[in-house]
Amino acid sequence: MKEVTIRGQRVPSLMQGCMRISNLSETQVDALLHFDLEHGINFFDHADIYGGEGVCETIFGNVLKKQPALRDKMFIQSKCGIHRSETNHYDFSKDYIIQCVNKSLERLQCGYLDYLLLHRPDALMEPKEVADAFDALHSSGKVRHFGVSNHNPYQIELLKTTLQQPLEINQMQMSLLHTPMIDAGLNVNTFDSHGIERGAMTLDYCRLHAITMQCWSPFLYGMFEGNYLDNPKFPEVNQRLQELADHYHTTKAGIAIAWLLRHPANMQVVLGSCNTSHIKDIIDASDIVLTREEWYSLYVAAQNPLP
Repeated sequence: MKEVTIRGQRVPSLMQGCMRISNLSETQVDALLHFDLEHGINFFDHADIYGGEGVCETIFGNVLKKQPALRDKMFIQSKCGIHRSETNHYDFSKDYIIQCVNKSLERLQCGYLDYLLLHRPDALMEPKEVADAFDALHSSGKVRHFGVSNHNPYQIELLKTTLQQPLEINQMQMSLLHTPMIDAGLNVNTFDSHGIERGAMTLDYCRLHAITMQCWSPFLYGMFEGNYLDNPKFPEVNQRLQELADHYHTTKAGIAIAWLLRHPANMQVVLGSCNTSHIKDIIDASDIVLTREEWYSLYVAAQNPLP
């Protein structure tokens, strides 16, 4: 499996998303973790809201408690900042960030997080409060590295005015059918709607500043609208995916992931599937290097015009 670098740390290009493990038993989660580790996936992505009030972290932590030696074989990442209540809102206050991390560590039954990401931008953010929270968490050993999720370059720059720790990750939605971070860069100075700058050149910014891009929902289109694979709404892209899958002796899902990993932005892909057979197909395809012609043919088949 291809590896990527997060500030000098070598990690797998595929990571296990844990948002759906609330649908599994602890026995099934145990089997999933062992499968992942045996096949080179040792990076696990959580958030304090996954499964509801920390349910996914709790199940994961119960498995770790029974096998504490597993912890040293893993990178564990979680996210905070989304406050689920009667009035859902975002909260990057110092006290809330620290409270969230303490609760996550309690649920995960481990002493530290390898990475903590701020989940979605908080319009009321005070950068100094975030910096104070990160300082406290880092100095206490509770969080080793930091990043963000769904942030644009100026939001990251604002945070950097006070942070002592580097922001090493930005986790953003990206798939063959969700490409606004690519579209604007290809349609510079055109009137085409794809040239509208929705991502503030986030992809290029992250490359310039050695921030690893983590792609969530690699098989979805829209905002949680559904899976595009084998979806009759998207015949052209599915036909091209199948042609390349046949050529490389893999699956459509494998080619869809190879398409993301072909981009030179040092990406990690978050796999939401808990189906080990599906994961194995993707692992096998992760080393496929698509040609430029193949990459662009998929981009165009996804109804993205080139100027």
